[in-house]
Amino acid sequence: MAMHTPLVVVKLPAWRRRLLLVMVLLGFALLLGRGIYLQGFHKRFLQEKGDERYNRTLILPAHRGKILDRHGELLADSAPVDSVWANPSDVKINDTQTKKIADILGLKVAMVNQKLSNSEREFVYLKRRVSPALGAEVMKLGVPGIYLQREYKRQYPAGEVTAHLVGFTGIDDQGQEGFELTMNETLSGKSGSRRVIKDRAGHIVEDLEAVKVPQDGHDVILSIDRRIQYLAHRELVKSVEKFKAKAGAAVVLDAKTGEVLAMVNVPTYNPNNPVNIAGKTRNRAITDMFEPGSTMKPITVAAALEKGEYTPETKIQTAPGQMTIGVATIHDAHPHGVLSVAEVIQKSSNVGSAKIALSLDKEYLWGVFNLIGFGAKTRIGFPGEAAGQLRNFKTWRPIEQATMSYGHGISVTLLQLARAYTVFANEGELKPVSLLKLVEAPIGTQVFTPQTAQEVKDMLELVVLPGGTALRAKVLGYRVAGKTGTTHKLGPHGYEKDKYVGSFIGMAPASNPRLIMAVMIDDPSSGEYYGGTVAAPVFSAVMADALRMLSVPQDAPNDNVVIPSDVEDVQESI
Repeated sequence: MAMHTPLVVVKLPAWRRRLLLVMVLLGFALLLGRGIYLQGFHKRFLQEKGDERYNRTLILPAHRGKILDRHGELLADSAPVDSVWANPSDVKINDTQTKKIADILGLKVAMVNQKLSNSEREFVYLKRRVSPALGAEVMKLGVPGIYLQREYKRQYPAGEVTAHLVGFTGIDDQGQEGFELTMNETLSGKSGSRRVIKDRAGHIVEDLEAVKVPQDGHDVILSIDRRIQYLAHRELVKSVEKFKAKAGAAVVLDAKTGEVLAMVNVPTYNPNNPVNIAGKTRNRAITDMFEPGSTMKPITVAAALEKGEYTPETKIQTAPGQMTIGVATIHDAHPHGVLSVAEVIQKSSNVGSAKIALSLDKEYLWGVFNLIGFGAKTRIGFPGEAAGQLRNFKTWRPIEQATMSYGHGISVTLLQLARAYTVFANEGELKPVSLLKLVEAPIGTQVFTPQTAQEVKDMLELVVLPGGTALRAKVLGYRVAGKTGTTHKLGPHGYEKDKYVGSFIGMAPASNPRLIMAVMIDDPSSGEYYGGTVAAPVFSAVMADALRMLSVPQDAPNDNVVIPSDVEDVQESI
């Protein structure tokens, strides 16, 4: 019998077909919405994420400008170095390669492993500023994900001799001190860039846009003469060490232009390796204030001569060597009796200077001090410059007017003091000072008449002759004009009994001054502290070499011998 199998017909409910269709349509709608959402609202974010994987912007560093002395000698330059960096997510390295990299870079293996351990990071420095030779050794290992970045490292050929002027840069080649900081924008230039596509192995596949060429920094030419800077540093170090001083500073000016030919400080530091430099970076010549002491007397006398009430021969009674004003008493180191105005300078009489000052109107005297630059910055454009202290004349009491005449109760910087003496070297004209090389001599401010300036300069010559306080400042073959200063240091509770500042400022050759030099020795503790003993010899040694180096004609016979170092100076009043 023929078998017959009937067809089994399954009839699905209609709602199931509709549900399936709706679900498919919803899926398409969700995908479409997601696409619109991502492309419409997160397009830039997604593009950036994609670019981060393959696009790279390579920084093309600008070459930092040089710092040069007035003759083109290098004070600061940049040398090419390499920084070794890695993309931890791309690095494939074994233990042997890790050990070799650590040895080449002078690192510990554990440190290298730590830097490479975070695979989420895309950039980490293994070591910055290594020599190109070491960088090449690292790259020879062929470790994927490790690269070199070209940078520059500053070098300072003069080292500690010019440290306080030139300063130094940080790890990112930005100025931290000195002219590296002051002129950072000029020296830095502008970095360039290059946008490229890299593959996973770090190879450049394609340039995305034109290369932006770096703009190198500009050179800076200082007024400094590196030779004179070296001389000043050498002699200042000798004096600080000999007299066991806390610190010292010296400034040498071109007497005609006001350019700073040397500015040195002790203690100093090595800018090529600026470590443990706390307290050593301060440029004391422009940041530290001190009482100028007797170096102020020539300015007081010049103010009196300018007024017309005194001449160099005017007699002043200084006996019995002291003078009482109110409850205070002014003393001279030795009683002298009747002195001429010129002898007041030569013998450094406090009593004589005080009597001259008290005979002048205090507003007039303040005006002279102010016009000559005290109480205001020199505007030399150097970081941290102090303005000094010159109180308003309306607050002066008679004792203060008297003591200011010989440098007590007024504070100056060494640079201010050196600038003030340009009036005696330029027929009464105060020259502005500059740490940058000038094309021509600037026009200054007329403070005194040429006659007054010449008369005071003649008095300053007497200070360096027998009977004066600065015999150790003499220079063989040259006439010298200058003044010593010695003061007690100011402490938190007034003057400190056994702490002093010894100073000397002078010019040579006196017949036509070419150089002005100011020296300050802070807190000598060897038992000798007078400016004529601790500071004047620095002036003598530097001037002797500098004047000959500059081929300045002699203006004194060769029998103008330098006084031996063991000579007894006339002690000045403190």
